[in-house]
Amino acid sequence: MTNTSSVQEAQPQAVALFISDLHLQASLPRTTQAFYDFLEQHASRAERLYLLGDIFEYWAGDDDIETPYNRDIVNALRRVSDSGVAVYWIAGNRDFLVGHAFAEAAGLTILEDPHVIHLAGRDITLAHGDAQCTDDTAYMAFRAQVRQPAWQQQFLGMPLAQRKAIIEGVRQNSKDANKEKSSEIMDVNADAIRGVYEQTGTQTLIHGHTHRPALHVDESGSQTRLRYVLPDWEYDVEPARGGWMSLTSDGVLHRFDAAGNELK
Repeated sequence: MTNTSSVQEAQPQAVALFISDLHLQASLPRTTQAFYDFLEQHASRAERLYLLGDIFEYWAGDDDIETPYNRDIVNALRRVSDSGVAVYWIAGNRDFLVGHAFAEAAGLTILEDPHVIHLAGRDITLAHGDAQCTDDTAYMAFRAQVRQPAWQQQFLGMPLAQRKAIIEGVRQNSKDANKEKSSEIMDVNADAIRGVYEQTGTQTLIHGHTHRPALHVDESGSQTRLRYVLPDWEYDVEPARGGWMSLTSDGVLHRFDAAGNELK
């Protein structure tokens, strides 16, 4: 008997997923649950998961792993990693103190910023995005200081409670300072973005940090350059904010909103 049913083409599979700026904290239970749902329903089915910074609202040091909330996050990431998904991490401006103990516990690999991936026939640069906000000179000076190994060693040598108190003070000062800054200053600088393209030799960039999700197309040069900005997550407000990107095996990049609907 001849099988008359049509043979459907296999759908492209998710080669990699990209998220950033979840700002996970115990006071945001819906956002936290949305992250767990994302890991179970989407990340576990991909080949790779890229976490592009500010996954936590803040990270005071790897000795804070045993806080129940943090341990739950680590365990959730470990389950994804143990299922065969390669998990990668780029530090953000909130969680740059994530270290090797966290990486080992979560089963992930820490990458430099920026980092170039070669997947599905595409060359893509990944970054958090804060290093390109060069118009914000006050932040750039702060960033240069806290990314120094000597500064980090000294800071991590303090008691955990003291570190958390300092971080809370810095966060409040940052909120106050940002109220006085223009939106342009807190966005990426065009020359800094061009510098990333020239440094990496790629034409596609994915980053977060600015909380301004969009696809920017630059056709000013000989080649079209694409810059994807990931959304921040906040499911504890209405309407919810969030979303992610995926790269499928056919080399296509897809954007999804907080509800999991694909954006065109």
